[in-house]
Amino acid sequence: MKKKDIIILLIALLSIGGVILFSNLSNKKEDKTEETKPETTNLLSGKYNVEIKVKKYGTIKVELDADEAPITVTNFINLVNEGFYDGLTFHRIIDNFMIQGGGYKEDGSYKNADTIKGEFINNGYENNISHKRGVISMARANSYDSGSSQFFITNADSFHLDGNYAAFGYVTKGMDVVDKIAKDAKPTDKNGSIKIEERPVIEYIKVIE
Repeated sequence: MKKKDIIILLIALLSIGGVILFSNLSNKKEDKTEETKPETTNLLSGKYNVEIKVKKYGTIKVELDADEAPITVTNFINLVNEGFYDGLTFHRIIDNFMIQGGGYKEDGSYKNADTIKGEFINNGYENNISHKRGVISMARANSYDSGSSQFFITNADSFHLDGNYAAFGYVTKGMDVVDKIAKDAKPTDKNGSIKIEERPVIEYIKVIE
């Protein structure tokens, strides 16, 4: 075989190899999209009670409604059982609106968690929990499906949030604690940002009977 023919043959073989490689990558990508997402399996139903102990403030008791927001409640309960929230803080507080926490440690560093689907009407999910005073709801970024671990508790009626945020339960005891946290807060901006050293600390969140 001539040298020229050998070169042509090698080029042809390399081209075939390249097609096979990219085909495999494409198949892997397709397989990945067909996997069942964690939030769609083993979803909870019914009501669940949790206790949020805030250092120096007291305890907030909340009833979670997995019938209205099964993905959100399942995610929250799983994180609670993992001890994810222990030692995290309320980093964003606006009196007569809400207290938000569950994403930042005492030193100000961020604690990451997987994102979940946003269970609210404008994202294609029916959710009949309205954001009245004492509701716990899932915080998120601009993306509808960007909620993860951060939550907020309203200390005033906030019906303008209905349809755009995944409310998933109600405070049953301890609104005085929520109000005290909100009243004591000294936000550094209109967004409710709290200085790291002034952020109320979540000692623990646990499921109770």
